[in-house]
Amino acid sequence: MFASYILIPMDVDSQKNHLKAYGITYWTLKKELKVKWLLNYKGGSFLLPDTEAIRRECQIRGVSFEVISNAKAEGILEEIASPSQNMEAVVLEKAPKIAVYTPTGKQPWDDAVTMVLQYAEIPYETVYDEEVLNDGLLAFDWLHLHHEDFTGQYGKFYAQYRAASWYIQEKKDAEELASNLGYNKVSQEKLAVALKIRDYVIGGGFMFAMCSATDSFDIALSAEGVDICEPMFDGDGSDAGYQNKIDYKKTFAFTNYTLERDPKIYEFSSIDMTRKRMIPKTADYFSLMEFSAKWDPIPSMLCQNHTALVKGFMGQTTSFTREEIKSNVLVLGETKSNGEAKYIHGIKGKGFFTFYGGHDPEDYQHRVGDAKTELDLHPTSPGYRLILNNVLFPAAKKKKQKT
Repeated sequence: MFASYILIPMDVDSQKNHLKAYGITYWTLKKELKVKWLLNYKGGSFLLPDTEAIRRECQIRGVSFEVISNAKAEGILEEIASPSQNMEAVVLEKAPKIAVYTPTGKQPWDDAVTMVLQYAEIPYETVYDEEVLNDGLLAFDWLHLHHEDFTGQYGKFYAQYRAASWYIQEKKDAEELASNLGYNKVSQEKLAVALKIRDYVIGGGFMFAMCSATDSFDIALSAEGVDICEPMFDGDGSDAGYQNKIDYKKTFAFTNYTLERDPKIYEFSSIDMTRKRMIPKTADYFSLMEFSAKWDPIPSMLCQNHTALVKGFMGQTTSFTREEIKSNVLVLGETKSNGEAKYIHGIKGKGFFTFYGGHDPEDYQHRVGDAKTELDLHPTSPGYRLILNNVLFPAAKKKKQKT
């Protein structure tokens, strides 16, 4: 029979490299060919046009695929379209242009997103404060925030690492950058960057953040005009009673949180669950929520996976206190044993944001100086798949969300 489609299955049994499959899909979109993302069909499979070049690329990258006839493809699409099936075929139209917000000198393995983009062979550009403040984000569809501290407290590494050469150098570099950009303090410069990123999202951008870039971003927005930094961070004291001056209306995702005032405690606020959770590593899993693919394709896209149960992993910000998440923000993944949220998504203006707790999905308790994760050992990682779902999300032809 005449073969006209390539099916890239994404279930647990049929795909030997889930992560590189996203790269193949992105590569196809870059060739100005459309792809159908088959939500909830064999783990969120991809239906591509059949070309010799795509077949060859799949073989080179080690991605499992099946060449199917036009009739079989139509049968699959008919099954997906049935009202009795919680499935949907979403058209992916254009490869999004990707930016990673990261300081120069960071190695790819310092950040899970940078690492998986390289592994999946998805191209990206790096930007930092100068580009952001000069409206450089307008050239991009999708932005990832590296594990940044937008509050100007240098990641709150003070207690443990204040004498470390790398900490002293990073603090010096941040102060020089802020000064060169016309700011008196790093906290003021980081706030300006956060406000530019906020405007990028409101204007229609897609933002993805992990670990401390999630809560520190919201904290910086809510503390606009308020000094929450102690003298070892910015040279002068914090504002008296600053907790009462926090404006939760300015945040993306979080509300009613309490800031951690002690500069020697490695924590920003009550948002993070790291110190509150009592879950042993062997029992640390989070569950992906199930949504209606036909009625709510956006959260369905972001939760595509070959398993509904994903291994937990820690970070400076490991997960989010459920009671401190705004009611209009969707929880996509939760740890059922204590109700914490791991993976959340929301709309801001014309754009979207996703916050994912933890540092590295395949490095349970990543510490400063740890060896990098070798993704060749984890080509089917469900935790990393969630990152790549977000990368492809902007490529989808938009449908109005029903809920």
